[in-house]
Amino acid sequence: MHKAPHLQDLKTAGLTPFSIHHDQALFRVNSGVPLLTALSHVSDLLHLSKMLAEDAAMERKTDRYAWASHYLQEMSKAVIDDVVKVIAVSNNHQQAER
Repeated sequence: MHKAPHLQDLKTAGLTPFSIHHDQALFRVNSGVPLLTALSHVSDLLHLSKMLAEDAAMERKTDRYAWASHYLQEMSKAVIDDVVKVIAVSNNHQQAER
């Protein structure tokens, strides 16, 4: 019987693109990054994005903050989507083995 991987053993799949321009991805999440490391990094990206969005909301002529926040959110979403794909595949394999 195949032993199911633990969360700490799972790594990003590298399947999720972001920064799509003219139907072509400019960037992609890298494969092989431990999921816990990826999620920790996403937490930092989202924290910075939140701070930039707050600054953009409070100050005049701060569209550069809003755009920076937008791109950080786009990167964060791609990493989270990639992590979710890996967890879903892992769960499907676990259920199939039962």
